[in-house]
Amino acid sequence: MNAIKLIASFLLMLSVGYGLNVKFGSVPPIGKFLNPYTGIWQNETDETTTGTLSIPNLKDKVTVHYDAQLIPHVFAQNENDLYRAQGYLTAKHRLWQMEFQTFAASGRLSEIIGEAALNYDRQERRRGMVYGAEQTLKKMSEDPTTLAQVQAYADGVNSYIAHLKPEDYPVEYKLLDYQPEAWTPKKTALLLMYMTKMLAGGDNDMENTNALRLFGKARFDLLFPDFYNYTEPIIPKDHDWSFINVLQTPHPNTEPVLEAVAETITKPDPNYGSNNWAVSKEKSATGHAILANDPHLGLNLPNIWFVMQLSTPNHNVFGATLPGALGIISGFNEHISWGETNATRDVIDWYKIEFNTNRTHYKYNKEWKPLKKRVEHIKIRGQEAYRDTVLYTHHGPVVYDKNFKSDNNLSGYAMQWTGFIPGNGQKTFTEMNKAKNYDDYKKALKHWVAPAQNFVFASTEGDIALWVQGQFPNKWEGQGKFVMDGSQPENDWQSFIPQKFNAHVKNPKRGFVSSANQTPVDEAYPFYVFNDGYETYRNRVINNYFNSKAQFSVDDFKDLQNNNYNLKASELMPYMLSLMDTTRFNSDEKEIYQLAKHWDYNNAMDEFGPSIWKAWWDVLYDMVWDEFEVENMALTTPFTYQTIALLKNNGDDDFMDLINTPEKETAKDLFRLSFSEAVKNLNTWKTKHGSLKWVNYKGTFAGHLLQALPAFSRFNIPIGGGKNIVNATAENWGPSWRMIVEMTSPPTALGIYPGGQSGNPGSQFYDNFIDKWAAGDYYQLHFLPNDTATKAIIGTQTLTPLK
Repeated sequence: MNAIKLIASFLLMLSVGYGLNVKFGSVPPIGKFLNPYTGIWQNETDETTTGTLSIPNLKDKVTVHYDAQLIPHVFAQNENDLYRAQGYLTAKHRLWQMEFQTFAASGRLSEIIGEAALNYDRQERRRGMVYGAEQTLKKMSEDPTTLAQVQAYADGVNSYIAHLKPEDYPVEYKLLDYQPEAWTPKKTALLLMYMTKMLAGGDNDMENTNALRLFGKARFDLLFPDFYNYTEPIIPKDHDWSFINVLQTPHPNTEPVLEAVAETITKPDPNYGSNNWAVSKEKSATGHAILANDPHLGLNLPNIWFVMQLSTPNHNVFGATLPGALGIISGFNEHISWGETNATRDVIDWYKIEFNTNRTHYKYNKEWKPLKKRVEHIKIRGQEAYRDTVLYTHHGPVVYDKNFKSDNNLSGYAMQWTGFIPGNGQKTFTEMNKAKNYDDYKKALKHWVAPAQNFVFASTEGDIALWVQGQFPNKWEGQGKFVMDGSQPENDWQSFIPQKFNAHVKNPKRGFVSSANQTPVDEAYPFYVFNDGYETYRNRVINNYFNSKAQFSVDDFKDLQNNNYNLKASELMPYMLSLMDTTRFNSDEKEIYQLAKHWDYNNAMDEFGPSIWKAWWDVLYDMVWDEFEVENMALTTPFTYQTIALLKNNGDDDFMDLINTPEKETAKDLFRLSFSEAVKNLNTWKTKHGSLKWVNYKGTFAGHLLQALPAFSRFNIPIGGGKNIVNATAENWGPSWRMIVEMTSPPTALGIYPGGQSGNPGSQFYDNFIDKWAAGDYYQLHFLPNDTATKAIIGTQTLTPLK
């Protein structure tokens, strides 16, 4: 409770001179917050692991074993009871987190925070987040089994909420002075949309259109090629695609619309990614297939994942769950294991829309088609609600118009997104949890629409596989790079790639499968795929590792997940150093230069080299692309791989010239200029913070979801790694769940994540995994065979039907 008391003391100080029961801005009513009967002092942890609880609507007894990490092992007699118990237990440990995320997804933060969140809420409503969740809910409702399971989960959450008294509310409710509301299946759909936005909510159509207009097509193609000169795709290059008998959509010879907005809506962090891989039984040191997964997401507290074992007489599964959604997302059962990385395919396209004079219709196929209006009532704490009318076309919502980030009265820009396609992703996981072999895994994937994911697979039978799964439009060559004319039907998505033709591989000759957000395929794949910001470094380190010897062990997997080799730096820094004229270096520059020369390109915590590289690269990158610093124009600079290729191979290109100097600079000049600037920046940083060691310079932290609560966060986490590194730990994102599963019978597994099972900042289980995670260690995942097993169990709780 020390962190909570610190916050309480701070808020008490703020309350001086103010009424004790009045809320001022983001400060809660201090009287309520500090009330000895209902306030902060009542927030002791609810982490009982023994006893009996009665739960409404249970059909039979549910046994919950807890291990020393507060991981619940849940044994139910039927699936509806299982998911009702999952909902109850997740709410017990993570209620505020799961609800807050759905408020964020649905554009309702103004209800909690006030007017400061209004622009965010308007953006999310216009992005169509609620609309997309409604489509998902409709699809789930078509399947009675899924709907019953989602409702059972909601009932479990609500059973927990119903027994809470105000004094029992999680501390965040007291800080923000509101109370939990009932959980519904729609909230689960919103949680799934939240993840869809996080992983498939990015695009550069507007920015690309501006760049095309600014630089011309030839220069654009140089900066943003569809494929790099070197690729290491997810599906090996020698893959046979001759089984595909559907043609790519032919090009309609339409031209892009050379117009775009000056400011775009916020997009997910492009650094979010993941690693996964699996080796065959022949390539395993023990003769069992081995699988690993580590999704790279924001480092938040509470952590994005909540680990559980979920069991009925018909299936037994263990792994990471998403608070608010059913089943295990990344995990294993008695027969298979699986995990995901983000496929990052371009699944958002933009269309310019022309309205009639009273904005009731839009031009399409030489006719006027009626617009649909969706009135969004946004409640604002302490104020009247804000009403925003969002227009919908057959493409999707008109995000930008005269009322939002645009000033043209008779036109707007509509978004088409696979996030709006009805899908039952919940069924993918409930079926995957029960899958027994490759065919079951493949069948479960058919329900998955968005976000596109690379699903890795391994089985006790020895099979390994990887599917790039999602619903992908069958685009014509170049479709989706730039803004299109929404009045022309040929610019619509004409069809979708049949699911069976999604890129996939089973038991490849090389003996392993892997993905690290790189391009899914090479140019031989017969459908259009272009460079959507694919990763180019982690994947090569991983594949080189698995090509380096004949067999691999679980310890090898640990080493690889914690691998700190900086391939990106190794491909440019030696070249830069070799071109440096050191004769005019000052003493500071000489010191940094020598440190850089002796770096072995390992981003270990105590190294100085990673700090020098990052400071140097950041300045150099901005110098190279100063042409993109254009006022009132949304632009995205070229990706890292192509930037380095141009620096090394096109050093005298006009892009190397600094536009604000009279001289004509080359890449060599930029290396020297950026080095001097980086040295100054490093010394300024060192003066302020002390050490240039990478652990200090990077400053990894896990922040509370309410970013204004530093006392609920963890700072200066002692870990190496970095962007484009297998151990992809940067400032505030990284491996959010590390899992390794050896497919013995039953499987044996290791796992850890940077957080803890409890969402209560006063709990010993709130952040207790972080130090072990940072050190590269793991917990044994105790996969219990049945409800009578008690190995490693510290307590047992029984949930019984309420009579």
